[in-house]
Amino acid sequence: MSEETKEELIQDETTEQEVQGEVVEEIKEETLEDKVAKLEQQLKDSEDKYLRVHADFENIKKRLEKEKYQAIDYASEKFAKDLLAPIDTLELALSSTNTPLDAHELLEKVKEGISLTIKNFNTTFEKHNITKIETDGEFDPNVHNAVMQVDSAEHEDGAIVQELQKGYLLKDRLLRPAMVSICKK
Repeated sequence: MSEETKEELIQDETTEQEVQGEVVEEIKEETLEDKVAKLEQQLKDSEDKYLRVHADFENIKKRLEKEKYQAIDYASEKFAKDLLAPIDTLELALSSTNTPLDAHELLEKVKEGISLTIKNFNTTFEKHNITKIETDGEFDPNVHNAVMQVDSAEHEDGAIVQELQKGYLLKDRLLRPAMVSICKK
C-alpha cells in the first residue's frame, strides 16, 4: 500500500473515532439529562406525596380533636337518659296529689311514689357503677366526713354512731363522703 492510502486510512479511522466519540458524548449527555429529569420528576412526585400525606394527617388530627370534644360534651348523655325514669316517677307522684282522696290514701300514694322513685334512682346508680358508702363499723377518713362527736355507751371510741347524709363512690372515685357522727368517750 502506498503511503497516501495509509494516510487516508489513518485519517478515516481518526474521523470515525472522532464521530464515535461525539456520539458517545451525546449519549452520555442525554443519559445525564435523562437522569436529572428523572430525578427531578421523582423529587416532584415525592413532594406531592408528602403534601398529600401531610394534608391527610392534618385532617385526621382535626377530626379526632372534634370527636374528642364531642365525647366530652356528651359523656353524660347515657346517665342523663337513665335519670329520666326517676323524674317521670316524681312527676307521677306529684300529679297524684291532684286527685280527690282522703289524707290517709294520699299519704300512701305519695309514699309509694317516693319509694318507687328511690328504687329507680338506685337502679340507675347501680347501672352506672355508683355505690353507697357503708357506714357500719369503723370511721374511715377517706370516705367518711365526721361532722359531730357524740357520747354512746353502745359504740366503741371512733366508731360511727349515725349516718347523717349518704356518701357515694363512682367506681373507686369518691363522689361525696358520707357525713357521720362518731363516738367519743
